[in-house]
Amino acid sequence: MNRILVAAFALALLAPASLAVGQKDKDEGPSSWIYFTVVKEDNGKPVRNAAVILHPVADSGKQERGGLELKTDPDGKTNIDGIPYGKLRIQVLAHGFQTYGEDFDIDKSKTEIAIKLKRPQGQFSVYDDHAQDSGAPKQASPPTDAKKPN
Repeated sequence: MNRILVAAFALALLAPASLAVGQKDKDEGPSSWIYFTVVKEDNGKPVRNAAVILHPVADSGKQERGGLELKTDPDGKTNIDGIPYGKLRIQVLAHGFQTYGEDFDIDKSKTEIAIKLKRPQGQFSVYDDHAQDSGAPKQASPPTDAKKPN
């Protein structure tokens, strides 16, 4: 029983340290507190338990190593403090929604980012009849055995 308590206490102490290891400090420069709100695009309701993934982006536009993952609460919100100024790639993954991705330029001490997730779209096929999908009336072809008027 004591071993379990000691192990649980050690994990509780090490959990915050594991988050700090993933962050990349830029010589103690200015940092931002970022607030995320993730909602459904169709009705504006919050998306809970969505994964918000943060990746630093180099000046060349390439994604750098390292990164952090946050989870949204039941209100679709999450936040993090201590993110260095600069380009940041934000990806949001949630079951039943399209993956969201965008680069942001973090340059303020407090940054609020609202993300609207879309439902998956149907696949497009060249074999489907798209004239019906566009709402255009389908042209009827005359029957081949119809009699011609005199």
